[in-house]
Amino acid sequence: MSIVEELGMRHSHAPGEPVREHFRGLVEALAEADRHAERIERWGVELAERLPAGQRLLVAGNGGSAAEAQHLTAELVGRFREDRPAYSAIALSAETSSLTAIGNDYGFSEVFARQVRAHARPGDVLLLLSTSGESENLLAAAEAGRAAGMAVWAITGAAPNRLALASEESICLETASPHVQECQLAAVHALCLVFDAHVGGGER
Repeated sequence: MSIVEELGMRHSHAPGEPVREHFRGLVEALAEADRHAERIERWGVELAERLPAGQRLLVAGNGGSAAEAQHLTAELVGRFREDRPAYSAIALSAETSSLTAIGNDYGFSEVFARQVRAHARPGDVLLLLSTSGESENLLAAAEAGRAAGMAVWAITGAAPNRLALASEESICLETASPHVQECQLAAVHALCLVFDAHVGGGER
């Protein structure tokens, strides 16, 4: 058998099968995420108590998790479904000038922690998103958040990991990293669903 034929056999599959395999993995991951439904609901209720009282939410993550952080803050500052008041939520990865200046002057491990020290007030919430739970910049942010009197939460991949241990509360998803990020998005929407239900509508 030629190399070309061997490679062709190795990569042959039923039409759509790689996609279906990915979707099956996602269904399993969402079943894993479902185990944390009560905690996600509790977080949504807590945000609905804190943000209207003047506290803010800071969110951070790297790569795809940074995108989910920005997704969450966009839903809170903008809206999820119905019109309602805007609430203070900052995605630390979106502050590009601060991010690059801090990285240049203090190192990448400080890019979120220094922002936390700048913005955090007692009673604020810090939510950290990570597939590995081992990112040094998120660990430093968790330490800074605790020192500032924030509630520190994390959504990570499989436990045990250092970020889960460094946070007051964590959701650890026992699934592959692409599905962790997909479940982060589902968790973001679930948080917003609960949040909106408790704060009510009505633009101010």
